[in-house]
Amino acid sequence: MSEYSIGVDLGGTNLRAAAVSREGKMLNKVSGATPAGTGREALIADIVRSIETIQGSLARGPEGHELQGIGVGIPGIILMEKGILVGAPNLPELVDYPVRDEIEKRLGKRVTLENDANVAALGEKWMGAGRDVEDLILLTLGTGVGGGIVLGGRVHHGYLGMAAELGHLTVVPNGNPCGCGSLGCLEQYASASAVAGMARMLSLGRDLSAEDVFELAQGGNTRARQIFETVGTSLGIAIGNLINVFNAPLYLLGGGVAAAWDQFAPALLAEVSRRSYIYRAQPPRIERAALGSDAGLYGAASLGFQRR
Repeated sequence: MSEYSIGVDLGGTNLRAAAVSREGKMLNKVSGATPAGTGREALIADIVRSIETIQGSLARGPEGHELQGIGVGIPGIILMEKGILVGAPNLPELVDYPVRDEIEKRLGKRVTLENDANVAALGEKWMGAGRDVEDLILLTLGTGVGGGIVLGGRVHHGYLGMAAELGHLTVVPNGNPCGCGSLGCLEQYASASAVAGMARMLSLGRDLSAEDVFELAQGGNTRARQIFETVGTSLGIAIGNLINVFNAPLYLLGGGVAAAWDQFAPALLAEVSRRSYIYRAQPPRIERAALGSDAGLYGAASLGFQRR
């Protein structure tokens, strides 16, 4: 009988789940909308339903499959020992609620909660660009900027579980104000929201998305290209500092903005070289993440094979 785990990737707008074998083969996947605003009961019920759907599909197959555990990636700050969220701006109904224990009670299987950026980093370590290293750092460039740090093959949580808030590294002293209360955070210069905001400031258009700005840059628009130079320079400052602190062999960029790699990578690499003598002496790998939106599913599933 083959062993598998189920990974759940819960976002503010989407809920996805997948069964993954111990060898890293994705056996089945389901997706749907997160029923935000309908209350915690509806949200927990939807998570459980997705998991049961996956289980049922494998039970009907010709091969025997044994579920080892369940991992749930969720955007927020988690008390790891208790499996409770203490901060989740996009899912406020789950804050201070025993999410892990409630799912375990309904399914009768071990469940592990983990931050969504951390599970993406784990996924890249297990089945993505980081398979050949034990240490890596992932930055996710989406609506905001998230981060995950894997050291010795495991997520580095810090003492409160709040490590790897890489979007709030300062890259411009006294720069743009950030929602976290600081100034000049990376998130204000390298996220999709930042790209769209810079496009408005440069009069490229009021309703342009980051993807729209990328297409303009690809077409040769000078101001659009300047935006991605700012993105690259900001990322270069942050990654240069991370190289100086961690000396890891691999730094990955994921999320939607990473699709603009060709536009921002030259500025990024030039800035890293200016900022880090370690990089100049022996450059580590700096590249795009390999698994795309499936990184979180693989990483969450990997938690089901680990002992809590």
